[in-house]
Amino acid sequence: MFERFTDAARQVVVTARQEARELRHERIGTEHLLLAILGLPQEPAAAVLIGAGLDREAALRVVRSRLGDGDRAQALASIGVDLEAVREAVESVFGEGALDAPPEEPKRRGWFRSGGAKSGAVPFTAGARKALELSLRESLRLKSGEIAVGHLLLGVLREGEELGARMVVEHGLDPEAVRRAVGAELGRRAPGT
Repeated sequence: MFERFTDAARQVVVTARQEARELRHERIGTEHLLLAILGLPQEPAAAVLIGAGLDREAALRVVRSRLGDGDRAQALASIGVDLEAVREAVESVFGEGALDAPPEEPKRRGWFRSGGAKSGAVPFTAGARKALELSLRESLRLKSGEIAVGHLLLGVLREGEELGARMVVEHGLDPEAVRRAVGAELGRRAPGT
């Protein structure tokens, strides 16, 4: 599937992974895909959202307010929880290493691999995987020969359950109107035209 992605669409996936890492989130969700799309203001799909007032900074504020920055140790310390003391107490009862990560899953190949703590890879949420799969369906529906950034946005909107699509709705945008505008932009850029 990823061989059909345009360079910009591949960049969205790479940037979404970076967004998740920078926010210290354990998984790449549709919100990270949306942040990455909005980080490419020259892309027509991003321009549709930005023109309607949803830019990367606004989206980032929503992600941070909903999901935080992901640093659990710091968050717990702020409310008086000492993780090192918790670890010592658990290990005194259950043995050394009781809180260590489980053995790594067998390695999978491709973009959807789980990754593990050792690999440094951040896995996709089920919703983000679905949005990526739906981007392929959107490309086929629009008879595109490739998967562009606009198809990724359509996939995020069509997935509809995770934070990426909810942010669009909560920003006061009509998802169907956004879909039509992005579809129109993709139609203008159809291969061979």
